[in-house]
Amino acid sequence: MKKRVLLSVILTVLLCVAPAVPVYGTENGNTTDTQENITEDNGQQGSEETNTGEEDEAIDAAAVDNQNTDGSSEAASTENSTTVEGNATGALNIESPSALLMELNSGQVIFEKDADTARRPASVTKIMTMLLAFDAISSGQLSLDGMITVSEHAASMGGSQVYLEVGETQSVEDMLKCMIISSANDAAVAIGEAIAGSEEAFVAMMNEKAKELGMNNTSFANACGLEAKGHVMSARDIAILSRELLLKHPEVLNYTTIWMDTIVHHTRRGDSEFGLASTNKFLKKYEGANGLKTGYTSAAGFSMSATATRNGTTLIAVVMGSKTKDIRYSDAAKLLDYGFANCNIYEDSSVLDGNDRIDITGGVKNQVSVKAENNFSYVFIGNASAGEVTKKLVVTKDVAPIKSGEMVARMEYELNGTPLGGVNIISLEEVEEQKYWNALQKILYQYLNVSCVTLQQ
Repeated sequence: MKKRVLLSVILTVLLCVAPAVPVYGTENGNTTDTQENITEDNGQQGSEETNTGEEDEAIDAAAVDNQNTDGSSEAASTENSTTVEGNATGALNIESPSALLMELNSGQVIFEKDADTARRPASVTKIMTMLLAFDAISSGQLSLDGMITVSEHAASMGGSQVYLEVGETQSVEDMLKCMIISSANDAAVAIGEAIAGSEEAFVAMMNEKAKELGMNNTSFANACGLEAKGHVMSARDIAILSRELLLKHPEVLNYTTIWMDTIVHHTRRGDSEFGLASTNKFLKKYEGANGLKTGYTSAAGFSMSATATRNGTTLIAVVMGSKTKDIRYSDAAKLLDYGFANCNIYEDSSVLDGNDRIDITGGVKNQVSVKAENNFSYVFIGNASAGEVTKKLVVTKDVAPIKSGEMVARMEYELNGTPLGGVNIISLEEVEEQKYWNALQKILYQYLNVSCVTLQQ
């Protein structure tokens, strides 16, 4: 009996002094990330043709905010979420099969891994739908407060959706929110139909724009990213597309940074509020993250185009085919950390240094007004320094006729004899070729001016 009592005492003492065993995936008692993994990885086993896998991500985002009771849901969610840590030094260990890191302004590729292999993009497809939608708004074809009526085809989309009904009307802006925030397939198709008349015609526009942008390993079959034969993109093409959208329509960031919002369904049964939650958890996991689009199907794996801005520098990190969403976010963070830690960006916003005219011959004018097509920027990696970057103007056309908008010269940049790139210089006006009659007029005017001066004397 005494032995049993002694053994019990010893066991009690050992239990009291033993360290607590940590629970994987928790931080300060918060199990949000663990539950998020269970929901997405185990709850998304439906047919790949009918599920983009991002609906549950949106539900998880709503769950995070619902756990906060201090009236400041967004701030509390940020504090409790696990921050993704990247590796800014040494060789990059990227697990995802395809990846690419690009600096926004220069378009320069900083890192790439199997970036040209065509893979299933899932909902990352919607970046193209965003681009064409904002193009349509800029041209006046659509307006943010204009209304879109949902077709039977759009309402039939499976996967992540906001459950639009046939005949329901929503504003263009609310449709954009549904597509961008909650990755709604029904909203993406409805937007495409509003622009082109049908999804089929819109897909033709998508492929034409891809060709125009030099997206050589891209082929679209639908507007939203649902699995379809031949529907593929490469990491490089996604970066090119993301850059085009951000440079041309920076206002898209007003939507990609929204964590939660609501719309109101207007149907025959009346009005009902519907909550939107972002599928992009990276917004809460990485400092400076501001976009752009996530994607998932069981066949495609986890992909995303992650954008972030720090100290005026914006980087685009694309990862494709990740096995888990944690790998997706971790790889994106590694790429961005590497870029922000190692990029030294040289920029020239005054390409012509005020010299906005170029001498020409054979025209009715002796000079033509010009401008730089864009600013120049170049990314130096690691210890490389901008040092003494030099530039020189190389005239490519100085003989009339010259059309307005025509390239007439190029400003070329180099460092210690190594070419860095250049900027096209284009004409701001049309200069006609000088004909016999033009020359005769000039001689006559000169003669008359000389005669008048002589008479005055």
